[in-house]
Amino acid sequence: MTSPSNTSSAADPIQAYLDRGLRNYWYPVAPSWQVANAPIGLTRLGEQIVLWRDQDGHVHALEDRCPHRGARLSLGWNLGDRVACWYHGVEVNGGGTVTKVPAVSNCPLEGQQCVKSYPVKERAGAIFLWFGDDAHKEPAPLDLPEELVSDEHSHFLCMSHWKCNYQYAIDNVMDPMHGAYLHASSHSMAEGDKQADMRVRKTETGLIFEKVNQRGVNFDWVELGETGCLWMRLAIPYKKKFGPGGSFGIIGFATPVDENNCQVYFWRTRKVSGWQRDAWRFLYRNRLEGLHWAVLEQDRYVLESMAPNARDHEFLYQHDVGMTRVRRMLRQRAQQHFDALDTLRAGAGAGEGGSTTRHIHA
Repeated sequence: MTSPSNTSSAADPIQAYLDRGLRNYWYPVAPSWQVANAPIGLTRLGEQIVLWRDQDGHVHALEDRCPHRGARLSLGWNLGDRVACWYHGVEVNGGGTVTKVPAVSNCPLEGQQCVKSYPVKERAGAIFLWFGDDAHKEPAPLDLPEELVSDEHSHFLCMSHWKCNYQYAIDNVMDPMHGAYLHASSHSMAEGDKQADMRVRKTETGLIFEKVNQRGVNFDWVELGETGCLWMRLAIPYKKKFGPGGSFGIIGFATPVDENNCQVYFWRTRKVSGWQRDAWRFLYRNRLEGLHWAVLEQDRYVLESMAPNARDHEFLYQHDVGMTRVRRMLRQRAQQHFDALDTLRAGAGAGEGGSTTRHIHA
């Protein structure tokens, strides 16, 4: 299990905050098919969460904790717009309010909102949750890349659990040069130069990191965007024998589980319509999906095998410019979140007429 840096995190609260998961974004937390009738429990950004669907098919998300004794709500029953704890039957609705305590008449716990709830959106075959801090409880709009919302594109969702911190997964995608080496024997990244000059270009939503003199040959560029969520986009050129639709696109997310684990969500996309959509989807399921998993497993194996505290001992060079730019951006976001929380708490302290002391809260 790979963490960015146990030593530097202890002395650097901003890095410790980043290691646990950057807040104030929408994150995919589960594929849609995973949440059916029975409540399910999962951990994301170090928080234990229960998900379930109501009678209309809408997904609800709560802190996975009964307010009575702390039993896991995910072990209980789905009652539609609420869940009932297996331990004593306490019922909690999708807003986190206790609606019934069947073991006691007129229990004062009823009507109390005492369990954290999460804003939920279901998009592109996945369930997204908003992880806001106290200064950002209202979620930002969730705008996904066009490949996931446009009728001109077809996509498949691929999800995998990696035993490494999510920052390593982001670093990996923001490193196009590794395709020509790690994936050199793959079906799609065997071509192109083994050397390249790299550059960063700004976009309206983030940046593009690309090879200067090579395009459409290998993993030659990657884009990072911030649109209420943090996503990455890349394209791999495909030969005609791999079906219609031109380049094979990937939209990627890295969702923190805890400091040592993450889940990666990679939507595999192609711009196809009509009969070509059907042809590509058939070809993907019957021929290409296994090849793509082989490539993904190469990434997973390398990242899970990194040296302990690998980031403390790096010697970076020009090919790492895009990765370091993104690292700096994420750290800036973390600092902004700290500052917003400090301002909020300072205002609350002043309103109570007491003195305020600056603390860093992760």
